[in-house]
Order: sequence, then structure tokens, then C-alpha cells
Amino acid sequence: MSDQAHRAADAIAELDAAMDVHLDWTRRVLRCALTREPPGEQMLAPDAHERCHFGHWLARTLPELERLDARKAHQLAALHRRMHDAIRVLCGNVLEGHPGDGAALANFEEAQAGLVQRLASFKTRILAEAVRLDPLTGLPLRYSLEGEFVLSQRHARRSGSLFFVAMFDIDHFKQVNDIHGHLVGDLALRHLADTLRRILRPSDRLYRYGGEEFLLLMLAEDTAEAEAAIERFLHAVRNSPVALPGQVALPQRVTIGLAQVAHGETLEQAVERADRALYEGKHAGRDRYVLAR
Repeated sequence: MSDQAHRAADAIAELDAAMDVHLDWTRRVLRCALTREPPGEQMLAPDAHERCHFGHWLARTLPELERLDARKAHQLAALHRRMHDAIRVLCGNVLEGHPGDGAALANFEEAQAGLVQRLASFKTRILAEAVRLDPLTGLPLRYSLEGEFVLSQRHARRSGSLFFVAMFDIDHFKQVNDIHGHLVGDLALRHLADTLRRILRPSDRLYRYGGEEFLLLMLAEDTAEAEAAIERFLHAVRNSPVALPGQVALPQRVTIGLAQVAHGETLEQAVERADRALYEGKHAGRDRYVLAR
């Protein structure tokens, strides 16, 4: 199983455990309503939604959930707090000897149903994303590239940033396969993916585009910032040879075509310009970047 498959399996296991915790809540609320058994001080505290097991899991996982679907992630957090508020009203009334509050119970049930529904939706998204990841490098494949391209265009317009597409190609990769074999070629691809991933900024999106090509979506304040970022990638690759067991480390170099995405330009058009710039770099001697005109 790949590292990414392990991460997806761990995420699913944690999500299932979170669902189990909230199903257990239903039983505790019912016991409180029927037997006046206190559900626990933690469940009745004003900040219970932050102190409970699910609250800790949600705080830890929220950035990743927001990446998958920000709207549903925020709904999940709101529904979780709403459940705690309903529990506090319902069980507080019962424990004080007052009749059970039907509205609070309905509020709890509605919030829990919504929470379970959104958790199930995230489970589906995690599984779907795992299928769309390259098993060799763990990077996203190009299936979701068009949607991410459109989102990055919108973000660039809102923030006033410039939007760039960069195409990376490993220099002399065919020779690596011919001389060292495809197992070493696979090792070189994984190594490059890890090298690039280490210096990605939070807003950068890196994809395995196909073969020995990788594609980067990048926002920058200006062209100078974009070119400086590309130089960092080149420097990192030059200084990160591929370690081979019992052999001299294998140097690795890449050539990069960088294109600023014009207003209204499609993904296909931007990639075509980046690709042309890449081949200009190949013809000029490799191990460099070329900014598309």
C-alpha cells in the first residue's frame, strides 16, 4: 500500500471513529431523558464542543476538510456546536426536574442527522480523492486539474495576484530508464515529487501530469516573485541527487516552462504556452526555466 493509501485509510478510520462517538451521544442523551442519568459534566459545559473527543478531532482535521469542501466543513463545525447546545438545554431541564424539551430534542436529532450526513460526504470525497492520486508519487493526477485551475483564476482575480502555470520535465529521463532500468526511473520520479513537495507554498498545487512531466499552479504578487519561486525549485532539484543503493547518487535536473495565465485564458491554452516555453528551455541546453512570451 502506498503512503497516500495509508493516509487515506487512516483518515477514514478517524472519521469512522468520530461518527461512532456521536452515535454514542444519542444513547447518552436518551439515558438522560429517560432515567435522569447525567451525561457527564463535559457534555454540559458551555465549551463542550471544543473539549469533547470529536471537537479535538475536528480542530485537528478542519484545514484538510476545508481543502476538500470549505462550505461543508464550516457546516460540520456549526452542526457540532448546535448538537452540544441542544444537549445542554435538554439534559439541563431534565436534571432540574422539568419536563423534557421537545424542541431541544428535535434540534439535537436534526443537527446530528446533518452532521452524520456531512461526515459521510467527506468520507466519499476522501475515497474519491485517493483514487485520483498517482500511486507512485502520491501527487494528484490531472483529473481534478481543470476545476483547480478555475478556482485559482477566481482567487487571483479576487486577491489581485498573478496566476502562473509551470510545466516541469525531467532532463534525460529516457536515459535513466535505458541505463538504470525502470525501477530506478520510478525511484527518480518519486524523489523529484518529494523534492518539489518540500518547498511548495500553501497556495501551490502540484500535479503528476504524465510520464516525467509535472505541472504546478502558482499564485504570485508579480512576475519577479514567480520567477524567484521557480529558481528555488531548480536549486532544490540540483542539490538533491537520487540516492541509489550501493551506487553513486544519480544527479537530477529539470527544465521548466513558466506561463502567466491571461484573463479568460483556458487551462489548455495556458498549458500549451507553458509547454512551448519548456521546449525552448530544452533546446537552449536544459536545466533552466523559460518564461512564456
